[in-house]
Amino acid sequence: MAGRHRLLLENAQQLVLVCGRGEEYLLRGGAASLALLPDASLVVGLDGCIKAVGQADVIRNQFSGATFERIIDCSGKCVLPGLVDAHTHPVWAGDRVHEFAMKLAGASYMEIHQAGGGIHFTVEHTRKATEEELFNTFKHRLERMRRAGSTLVECKSGYGLNLETELKMLRVIERAKQSMDIGISSTYCGAHSVPKGKTATEATDDIINNHLPKLKELKLSGEIHVNNIDVFCEKGVFDLGSTRRILQAGKDIGLQINFHGDELHPMKSAELGAELGAQAISHLEEVSDEGITAMARAKCAAVLLPTTAYMLRLKQPQARKMLEEGVIVALGSDFNPNAYCFSMPMVMHLACVNMKMSMNEALAAATINAAYALGKSDTHGSIETGKQGDLVIINSSRWEHLIYQFGGHEALIDYVIVKGKVVYQNERCGTMSSY
Repeated sequence: MAGRHRLLLENAQQLVLVCGRGEEYLLRGGAASLALLPDASLVVGLDGCIKAVGQADVIRNQFSGATFERIIDCSGKCVLPGLVDAHTHPVWAGDRVHEFAMKLAGASYMEIHQAGGGIHFTVEHTRKATEEELFNTFKHRLERMRRAGSTLVECKSGYGLNLETELKMLRVIERAKQSMDIGISSTYCGAHSVPKGKTATEATDDIINNHLPKLKELKLSGEIHVNNIDVFCEKGVFDLGSTRRILQAGKDIGLQINFHGDELHPMKSAELGAELGAQAISHLEEVSDEGITAMARAKCAAVLLPTTAYMLRLKQPQARKMLEEGVIVALGSDFNPNAYCFSMPMVMHLACVNMKMSMNEALAAATINAAYALGKSDTHGSIETGKQGDLVIINSSRWEHLIYQFGGHEALIDYVIVKGKVVYQNERCGTMSSY
């Protein structure tokens, strides 16, 4: 196939497709045998999409007359889909490292919250920060996520709790969408906490009557494009009734429902999400058996966050039960001031050790299923013809090293690629020049 193309990856020891037949997601059975090609190559076209995947000699013959902007010899290496982080809070100001000592001394999440820490500490600093300050720290965080293999990241607002600051955060996310080589799914999370001086009902009314109409207006004008609506459905925060009202109002303006539920207390959030047609629900440490059944039936993804359970010493989400019941299980880092983790490989490792997932299940959860949780599994999450050329190349002959090694990914990951363009290259791999 003659012509010019963006990228050729050739001679990979293992090419981990994850999916090979256009699956939207993988359940437990599908994840048991991930699609994988030995001694394989792939081509990414000038449009940033994968043009061909196959055995190295077949691709070599098929593209014998073609030219490429970049060729990478992957001999002895593994190629995987770019990782998808399905839950992050990466736009904020104000460091909460001091709270870690409080947590280690036994203070609960809600005790820190009531002492003036937690979300309200971050809200105060985020409101004071300029848009430029927020963008610069956000950009740095995204770059760290990308170096750890994430090529599509869900990014929430939620540290404003007033219209002005929530919009400031969403503008920062929009700016990164337009200017950075990384995929972003943006989430309005104005119902992250009840603002000081308001009741939950007053906050709910403000969101429905003021915030969401403004988001609809900005979407129509092309200024801000938000993908998801999120609410922290929790005892002492937003109850089931308020959560229902906000999520439905968000859905009515075209937002996907993707919210926090059943984290600290059983709230029947999973049942509500399944009823409303939620794309995904996160946390679920306290989910009921009925909620698990409802999510499986509704094809509502469970975004599990092993870092949160680990750092807050919470009960681990019931990943095994969910998988056995037919729930679509995805993973996220929950990066935020309370769970400071940029690395999806570390998230996968924790999921395997603490939530008893297999390595295959964890990789599916951090690729195709996380993409499904964001409504993007038609374009992301696997290495298939027609999908976006988002890829990770690791310096190992077996892909499992990405999960097996706990930390130290700067030595393992050689390249991170978005739309066929190298966006991170390990310094031992030479210069970033194309040829």
